[in-house]
Amino acid sequence: MRYLHTMVRISNIEQALDFYCHKLGLEEIRRVESQQGRFTLIFLAAPEDVARAQDTRAPMVELTYNWDSETYTGGRNFGHLAYQVDDIHALCDRLLKAGVTINRPPRDGKMAFIRSPDGISIELLQKGEALTPCEPWISIPNSGVW
Repeated sequence: MRYLHTMVRISNIEQALDFYCHKLGLEEIRRVESQQGRFTLIFLAAPEDVARAQDTRAPMVELTYNWDSETYTGGRNFGHLAYQVDDIHALCDRLLKAGVTINRPPRDGKMAFIRSPDGISIELLQKGEALTPCEPWISIPNSGVW
């Protein structure tokens, strides 16, 4: 058995791709559109997994867009996605400047939580040892839920 992907329902393709690709840094691997099923599937991988993802040997996120309007709730009971990052302070700074709310700042230099436009909680974990705690992260309070 091996892990393949996690499916996350989205309500707006452009908004979701802006968040997951442009802001978070994932890359689109492939896209499937089903006229009969009235849905679009978009598979994303972390930059370090792109080469392996081409033949589905790496874990991916599957964004599912259903063409018929539907309101999705319950993102909180899903839990969260988690990504290991090279520099949690730099990534959180870039995300904050891009308008992403940091729900749980990386005060400890090791872990942070953000939310997608569709309410999916995403955990960011520092690769290797924790970075030295620093401002502005030490002083920024938690917001929302994660």
